[in-house]
Amino acid sequence: MHALTSLSMVSLLSFGHLSMEWTKSNQIKEHTQNDASITFEPKQPPHIIFILTDDQGFNDIGYHNPDIRTPTLDKLAAEGVKLENYYVQPICTPSRSQLMTGRYQIHTGLQHSIIRPRQPSCLPLDMTTLPQRLQEAGYATHMVGKWHLGFYRKECLPTRRGFHSYFGSLTGSVDYYTYGSCDGPGLCGYDLHEGETVAWGRGGKFSTHLYTQRVRKILSTHHPARQPLFMFLSLQAVHTPLQSPKAYIYPYRGMGNVARRKYAAMVSIVDEAVRNVTYALRKYGYYRNSVLIFSTDNGAQPFTGGSNWPLRGRKGTYWEGGVRGVGFVHSPLLRHRRRVSKALLHITDWYPTLVGLAGGNVSLTEGLDGYNMWPTISEGTESPRREILHNIDPLYQRSSLAPGSGQEAQHVWDTTVQASIRVGDWKLLTGDPGHGDWIPPQVLANFPGSWWNLERNAGGTGKSVWLFNITGDPYERRDMAQQRPDVVDQLLARLAHYNRTAVPVRFPTDDPRANPDRNGGAWVPWVGSDKDELKWNGIYKKGRNKKKKLCKLRSFFNKLNLPEKILPHPAGREHSASSALTSGRTAEGEQRQRRRQ
Repeated sequence: MHALTSLSMVSLLSFGHLSMEWTKSNQIKEHTQNDASITFEPKQPPHIIFILTDDQGFNDIGYHNPDIRTPTLDKLAAEGVKLENYYVQPICTPSRSQLMTGRYQIHTGLQHSIIRPRQPSCLPLDMTTLPQRLQEAGYATHMVGKWHLGFYRKECLPTRRGFHSYFGSLTGSVDYYTYGSCDGPGLCGYDLHEGETVAWGRGGKFSTHLYTQRVRKILSTHHPARQPLFMFLSLQAVHTPLQSPKAYIYPYRGMGNVARRKYAAMVSIVDEAVRNVTYALRKYGYYRNSVLIFSTDNGAQPFTGGSNWPLRGRKGTYWEGGVRGVGFVHSPLLRHRRRVSKALLHITDWYPTLVGLAGGNVSLTEGLDGYNMWPTISEGTESPRREILHNIDPLYQRSSLAPGSGQEAQHVWDTTVQASIRVGDWKLLTGDPGHGDWIPPQVLANFPGSWWNLERNAGGTGKSVWLFNITGDPYERRDMAQQRPDVVDQLLARLAHYNRTAVPVRFPTDDPRANPDRNGGAWVPWVGSDKDELKWNGIYKKGRNKKKKLCKLRSFFNKLNLPEKILPHPAGREHSASSALTSGRTAEGEQRQRRRQ
């Protein structure tokens, strides 16, 4: 191993000397343009490193927006394959569930909203997960970071779903320093876990740094030549709350919008984390036989600093800004590198792709909605995927339709139901897809202002059918539903076809036994055995007790950017995990944050 190149004083100041330069002199030669086609044939299945960020928008990476400083991510993407026709789900739990199972939400029962901390629900226990398949193929599997796939029983925990080790948070959002997580006023608890126990006493260290440190420790203690490794680094960043050490905010001091400034700093910390992980891959002998995948879980929330510009919509919506993901693959094993892929790819595709890459038997898993995309990614072959079901959520329905909004198609599909599908170049949305604004980058101190108002989506009230040619109109500015009713009918028929395969929605009411005050002050599993299960079947009954179960979760759905007008939800809950965690931290966390900022 050659000596590391020295760090410049500028990089030390910019990154707070928290990382080391991962590019070595002998490895720079390895990536020259002249030998871009050279590949390294693995002696064993490759090590797989999957890095998932939270709420990172399409415009929140350097190679899409030079105002964001991500030199490591830009370099890795430039030397690998950029995925520029890549789709995820609009919110956290759905994307993670599809990554872990290779199935659409309608096939897991998780097609509605997220799994909140007090809900007795989790990723279906009868489904074999991606890490379980990789374990069967001989892999050591480790997860670090955010789970958000349910934890009400121990059987739901990451260590019971295919990971040999786990270190991270189980809920959807925590304070980056205190690891406090809230699900409403007075319903807060500690959420940092080591395996199946609470990792007390870790407060004070920024979570992205803490998680990166754990990944490097795992890489340093595992023997790469003896056993292939699957590392799933599921970062909490850049989800709210907006928290960052001051050293990372300083380079963005010129940004007029404070939220954007803090958000950009958090993206830079992610970039530094990836640099440290990549350096460790090289240092400990993984790199030459590794595949690194980088992906966001959903679009950004512009009103908390993120940006999906120039795409329409935001997190929680089925517009492109909510579902078009940032992603790339970096690996010496790629046959054709340094290119941009426009092949259609979805987050469900990682399951069969990685199982196939690991030498596992994909046919052992029935009912997958994903495709093996490795030949497409590595060699540039035609994508086997022709369509994507973004989702069908029967619990979101418009109460009425405006004239000409799609009543003529009701015999094919109930267009009041929130759903979206893409087939080839065409994308169809029905029901209420969420707020459809085009929101420019938040660089003005008085944002939102006149600039944003020019892009407001003023029309569409009561409308329930939209059709776009996404290839020709990726910004969804020209609705073609009236001009191409033939395409509308075909895509409505596809929705009806998928809907016939859907399983019932699992969205149970909250269990008071989940309250951290009843569990030692932490969010932990609270159902011990099948006999302790609540007497509910977990299936949401449409219209049941409709008068009593009025929706009181407006703040929650505003945070998710989903429409307020939904079917009934159990009454008496005015706050949710997302709203509480975004706006209501513990007093200790607030005081600590004020001191830092």
